[in-house]
Amino acid sequence: MLDVLAHRVYRHLFLAQVIALIGTGLTTVALALLAHDLAAGQAGIVLGTALAIKMVAYVGIAPLVGAYAARLPRRALLVSLDLLRAAVVCALPFVTEVWQIYVLVFLLNACSAGFTPVFQATIPDILEDEGQYTRALSLSRLAYDLENLLSPVAAAALLMVMSFDVLFLLNALAFLLSAALVVSVTLPSPRPVEETPGVWRRVSHGVRIYLKTPRLRGLLALNLAVSAAGAMQIVNTVVYVRSVLGLGEREVALAFAAAGGGSMLVALLLPKILDRVPERPIMLLGGVLMTLSLSLGLLDPGFAGLLGLWLLLGAGASLVMTPTGRLLKRSCQPEDRPALFAAQFSLSHGCWLATYPLAGWMGAHLGLTGTFALLGTIALAATGLAALVWRAHDPMVLGHEHASLTHTHLHYHDEHHRHEHEGWEGPEPHHHPHHHPGGRHRHTFVIDGHHMRWP
Repeated sequence: MLDVLAHRVYRHLFLAQVIALIGTGLTTVALALLAHDLAAGQAGIVLGTALAIKMVAYVGIAPLVGAYAARLPRRALLVSLDLLRAAVVCALPFVTEVWQIYVLVFLLNACSAGFTPVFQATIPDILEDEGQYTRALSLSRLAYDLENLLSPVAAAALLMVMSFDVLFLLNALAFLLSAALVVSVTLPSPRPVEETPGVWRRVSHGVRIYLKTPRLRGLLALNLAVSAAGAMQIVNTVVYVRSVLGLGEREVALAFAAAGGGSMLVALLLPKILDRVPERPIMLLGGVLMTLSLSLGLLDPGFAGLLGLWLLLGAGASLVMTPTGRLLKRSCQPEDRPALFAAQFSLSHGCWLATYPLAGWMGAHLGLTGTFALLGTIALAATGLAALVWRAHDPMVLGHEHASLTHTHLHYHDEHHRHEHEGWEGPEPHHHPHHHPGGRHRHTFVIDGHHMRWP
C-alpha cells in the first residue's frame, strides 16, 4: 500500500491531507473545551448545534463548489481554501459569545466542504492506474481512522503543557503546512466543461448524474446504513459505557478505538481483495455487518461484547466507504468528477444530518435498546434497498440506442464524435455544430450530455 507514496505529487497531497486532519482533530477537542468555558452545563447543546451546523454547511456548500470547481485552477482553489480555514481557526481563541462559535464553525466547514471533494476528485487524475488508486483510497481511509484514534491522545498530551487556545493556533499552522504542500506540486488541470445554462442546473449537475446511475443509487442507500450505524456509535457510546455499564473515561476511549481498529483492519486488507472481487458484494457485506452489529446491541452486551460490536461496525463501515472513490471514478466522465465527488460528499452528509439527531433524541427519550432497534432497522432496510437498486449484473459496457441529432457543444473526438472538419474548428476540445447519426452501439456507459437516461 505504501508503494503509492513513491508518486511525488500524490505523496505531497497525502501529507497535506494528514497534516490538515491532525490539526482538525486538535480543534475538535479544543472546541469542546471552549464550549464548556462559554456555556458550562449547556456545553452539550452548544456542541450538538455546532455539529448540526457543520452538516448543514457540508450538504449545502459542496454542490455549489462542485458546480464551479472544474472551471477554476485546482491548486489555487485548494490553497485559498486552506488559507481561509487557517484564518477562521485563528479567530476561535478570541470568541466571547456562543453565536460566534456557530458562525465560525459554519465558515470553517464551508471551506472544508469545498476543499475535500475537489481534493478527492484530483487523486484519480494523478493516479490513473486502478490498482494504485485503490491503494490510495485505503491509505486515505487509514489516515481518517488514525486521526480519530490519535488526535484525542495528542490533544491530551499537549494540554498538559499549554492552554486549549494554543490548539487552535496549531490547527492554523497545520492548514498553512497543507497549503505549502499543495503549492509544492503541479496538479493536472481539470478538463474543460460545457457551460450549463442556469445556476440551479449547474449546481445540481453532479446530483443528477448520481441519482440517474443505478450503482450510485445503491451507494446512497449504503451511505444511509453507514450513517445509521456510525451515529449510534458516535453519539451513544459515552452514554452506554458511562450510564449503562457504569465505567469510566478510559473505557469510553477504548470503545471508540475498537470501531477505529475494525475500520483500519479492513482498510489494510481491502486492496488485495478488490483486485479479485468486485465492489458490490464487498460493500453489501459491509451493510450486513453493520446491521448485525446494531441487532446484537439488543442483547444488552457487557463491555467486552460492546468492543466486539463496535469492531464489527467499524469493519462494515470501512467495507462500504473505502471502495466509494472507485465507483465514483468509473461512473462519470473525467470533467464531471468534481461535481460527482461533491454530490457524494453532500448526499452522504445529508444522511448523517438525519441520523445524528435521531440517535441522540431516541437515546434520550426511548432508551438505548429502542435506538439499537430503530437504527438497526434503518441499516437493514438501506442494505436491502442497495441490493435491489444496484443489480448484481453491472457491466461497464452497455448497448444503447441513439436518436439522430444535430447540436453544438464543447467536445473531444471520442466514440461519439467522429466527424469531418473544415479546418476552422480549432484544437480539441472545440465547439461547433455537428451531426450524430441514429443507431445502436456499445461502449463504456456513464450519464453525460449524450446519455441522459440509463439504458
